[in-house]
Amino acid sequence: MTCHACGAQLSSTARFCHKCGAAVATAGVTGWRAGLPWGLAGAALGALVTVLAMRGAGARSQEPETVAPAPGSRLQAPDISQMSPEERANRLFNRVMMLAESGKQDSVEFFLPMALGAYAQLPTLDADARYHVGMLQLAGGDAKGALAQADTIRQSIPTHLFIYVLRAHAYQVLGNLAEERRAYDDFLRNEPAELARKRPEYAQGAHLDALTNFHSEAERQGRSGPGRNP
Repeated sequence: MTCHACGAQLSSTARFCHKCGAAVATAGVTGWRAGLPWGLAGAALGALVTVLAMRGAGARSQEPETVAPAPGSRLQAPDISQMSPEERANRLFNRVMMLAESGKQDSVEFFLPMALGAYAQLPTLDADARYHVGMLQLAGGDAKGALAQADTIRQSIPTHLFIYVLRAHAYQVLGNLAEERRAYDDFLRNEPAELARKRPEYAQGAHLDALTNFHSEAERQGRSGPGRNP
């Protein structure tokens, strides 16, 4: 048995996915109840608890109190009450990116609105958060939205490397080869000075690997022929 949301292998008695927290569909649970994203629906936690309490009360009124709980019924949904809004948004971002890299577009479409909603609830968005939003928009096919995030980052930090990453990917989606290569060239030109600033979002454990891979792609594009900017 596999998780309907992320595809992880599950045991036959699992009630929730151990990776993404989605409820597992069973013979007695169908429709929207089978797809409640337990691990990620932080914004609706209060309402969800109320619904569960009502369902539990209804079930007790229909079944003898001596009925033993079904296997796995004692499993609890992942506790998201202790997560900060930033942690919740980052968790959703990572989930969507992993799904996108795996080509699971149906799951991307399932989690994407929740991820964007989580970032919309943050009081402010720094360059790192706007980069996340832009990458999420790209995962959903919204290249113009990603360009808007790049422009907003540029207003506060004119040479931030995330500007060029978002622009290159967005123009690639839009089929604008000249602007895509311009973004790669701008990245290579500003990279040494930007990395020397040691911004937290450039560090190992943040986005250093992504920037390193983008650097390699920028160099490859620069050697690929016409369209390279001086």
